[in-house]
Amino acid sequence: METAKARTLFRLTVLATFFALMVIGKGAYTRLTDAGLGCPDWPGCYGFLTVPSGENIDVAEQAFPDTPVEAFKAWVEMIHRYMATLLGVLIIAIMVLGLRWAPKGDSSGWPKKHLYFLLALVCLQGAFGAWTVTLKLLPKIVTLHLIGGFSVLTTLSLLAVRFRRWRPEATLSGEQSRSLRGLIPLGWLALVVLCVQIFLGGWTSTNYAALACPDLPKCQGQWLPPTDFKTGFDLIQDVGPNYLGGQLDNDARVAIHLTHRIGAIVATLVIGALAIGLMRRGRGSVYGRAGGYLMLTLWVQVGLGLSNILYQLPLSVATAHNVVAAILLQVLVIGLLALRRTAKVEVLQKGWAAA
Repeated sequence: METAKARTLFRLTVLATFFALMVIGKGAYTRLTDAGLGCPDWPGCYGFLTVPSGENIDVAEQAFPDTPVEAFKAWVEMIHRYMATLLGVLIIAIMVLGLRWAPKGDSSGWPKKHLYFLLALVCLQGAFGAWTVTLKLLPKIVTLHLIGGFSVLTTLSLLAVRFRRWRPEATLSGEQSRSLRGLIPLGWLALVVLCVQIFLGGWTSTNYAALACPDLPKCQGQWLPPTDFKTGFDLIQDVGPNYLGGQLDNDARVAIHLTHRIGAIVATLVIGALAIGLMRRGRGSVYGRAGGYLMLTLWVQVGLGLSNILYQLPLSVATAHNVVAAILLQVLVIGLLALRRTAKVEVLQKGWAAA
């Protein structure tokens, strides 16, 4: 599969991966600036293809009397939509080329099913984007939209790996290889824990609970403040006309925030243990470096999370917290893939087969 066409698809997929990361960052910025309903309709903006201006503002406000035009928020939302649309077009182009350039005859190594899955995921993500607006920031939809973005990014990362012949350094001894494979259960646990934590982060953000505990290490000056977990994690809650600014009381938001904090501690311990295991058992190889990257990304993410609380959710820090969470997921997923493909020295020396 290491052909000129495969290399072209690899480059396009890497481009799409980085662009998807930008879209995730722009989506976080849109949410954090309360611009999710900057345009109250979809796919246009107040009935126009772009943000209304001049005399069109009066027309727009007559059509949507409950949502006066705020040009800044409207442009923030529309730029996010334009970027997401461009990403979708790029992914469709990758799929069309990937299917057209599939090898004739035995194409078992060519990721056809992966391409179809990616297209279906992108379509679903587009639907979540529409429902985010039409359902007026319904928390479970907004959270699913965030998870969908992370899923598209991860699927693209794995597709890039599959379009490239990946040959880690064949410098492992048989004992070292077996030792690394012993980290696979911990890797799966780390992935599950991180996915749960990403959900909790999305739920915290969409329910406007990021500042429910403005202090550290206590919460509102208490070790065990009043909480309402039942309301905080009610997935069928009634959101009223819209959910901009949130509607939960303080106890429910505290419950969400504390759960996210606990999740952060668990994720740090589990992912940190995996990173240390990779660095120790894979010393001198690509696995050791992967462990180092994982540890570095983890601590950057922890630092951003603490800064969000200490500095009261600065926009740049909060946006970076979302982006680094997405990067951490990619490092972990590709690291776990490498562990699963760890083989005996004899196999490694022959090079890695196409994905």
